[in-house]
Amino acid sequence: MIQAPSSAFRDCRPLDNDDDFGEAGLAGRHKCGVFGVYGDPNAAALTALGLHALQHRGQEACGIASYDIVKNSFQNERHLGLVGDCFGQESGAIQRLTGSVAIGHNRYSTSGRVAQRNIQPLFADLKSGGFAIAHNGNLTNARTLRDRLVQDGAIFQSTMDTEVILHLIARSMRTRLVDRFIDAVSHIQGGFGLVCLTNKKLIGARDPWGLRPLVLGQTTNGAYVLASESCALDAVGAQFIRDVDSGEVIVISDKGVQSHKPFATIPARPCVFEYLYFARPDSTMHGLNVNAVREELGRQLAAEHHVDADMVCPVPDGGNPSGLGFSEASGIPFKFGIIRNHYIGRTFIQPNQMSRQRSVSLKHSANRSAMQGKRVVLVDDSIVRGNTSRRIVEMVRAAGAAEIHFRVASPPIRYPDFYGIDMPSKEELLASQMSIEEMRDFLGVDSLGFLSLDGFHRALGQPEGRNNKNPQFADHCFTGEYPTALIDHEDEEEPMHEQLSLLKD
Repeated sequence: MIQAPSSAFRDCRPLDNDDDFGEAGLAGRHKCGVFGVYGDPNAAALTALGLHALQHRGQEACGIASYDIVKNSFQNERHLGLVGDCFGQESGAIQRLTGSVAIGHNRYSTSGRVAQRNIQPLFADLKSGGFAIAHNGNLTNARTLRDRLVQDGAIFQSTMDTEVILHLIARSMRTRLVDRFIDAVSHIQGGFGLVCLTNKKLIGARDPWGLRPLVLGQTTNGAYVLASESCALDAVGAQFIRDVDSGEVIVISDKGVQSHKPFATIPARPCVFEYLYFARPDSTMHGLNVNAVREELGRQLAAEHHVDADMVCPVPDGGNPSGLGFSEASGIPFKFGIIRNHYIGRTFIQPNQMSRQRSVSLKHSANRSAMQGKRVVLVDDSIVRGNTSRRIVEMVRAAGAAEIHFRVASPPIRYPDFYGIDMPSKEELLASQMSIEEMRDFLGVDSLGFLSLDGFHRALGQPEGRNNKNPQFADHCFTGEYPTALIDHEDEEEPMHEQLSLLKD
């Protein structure tokens, strides 16, 4: 049975005590960053550095849990705010997080608000001892599992899907903790990259489809590191060893690294949105440098949607690499016609439409001298609701552009995501409600072009384009082909597959 956490929790700022269950029925549908260290006396400090490198994956809250073998105790610090503010020297948090093993988490929820109980890592005193867990991704059957657990008497202390995993571990009848963990993971569906902490082990796990990323590295002093992206390894001076395989469970202890592959083999389907939008440009995923992929998206886009123009102007920052690739392939000069204020957060995660619109005017401004009288190609990575794009077009038009040609380095986004990406419902997606020509009119541009699905996959290293019989990437936001069953969303979308029995026979 899960008992109340034994560790103290400290806050950087006052918390909103009124939280809800969010769009997915549980406040867990978010993109986040996870990090873990085993075997370094400054494990918590390294974890803070790793989380800082992963700050782009979550800016609402952060937390670090550590274990001190000398004191035989767990520590867990969870805060609202940025890593530098919450775990800087003045906070004193790192000094309280003693021990040679630690895990950390950056959070970006979609429910519009976050409460203390929904900040990770989560910690519980299980029968087998203390257990901390941090989760990047979203479970598509968490609500169903939670309902069953509550009916059986389980008491939840958060509204996150991640806590379901803790309860499943607690109720497993297996003997060894690793086996209990594997048993628990075999019951969940969706996308996840997990890092977990016990008094003896650092555990990492990746969903059987490889939807969410997780990498393994090692520092020069021999400590092992798990992280959502390779850029976090660079931040702590760790050498990249490899991607954690889809469906793999990594157990790191004083015996070294042990790999478990207990699940049925499923073709890996990494999420394309990591390459398109979320991952840091200097990260490498499955052998592909993210920035190089984004530049190639722009080259493919230029080949498919040529236009006579005077300048290529990226919509910063997401459109920068694709804009550069478009410029190189088309021969049209690349210029920064839009200036971004980096102290304003991403607009499509704002809680309501009014705040999103206000954010656009604060976030971007036009360079009038560069655009006056020019035929401008605006290049962006994607169009979601379209409101940000529309206001940017209005801004560029007001700056004196003679023509505006909008080019998008991805296919139209017509379907929502259920695996840990903050994506609105189908009814809010512009491409789901309008044709290309209707979107052109809505945006107020002279022409509009999206990258084809085949062009997108060619940029991901598939010369023949998308393999429709065996897709190499999860592109469900473009195609509606979800790689997993959507147990909690059966009334919203038709699942591509039935519920899978994941454990090997």
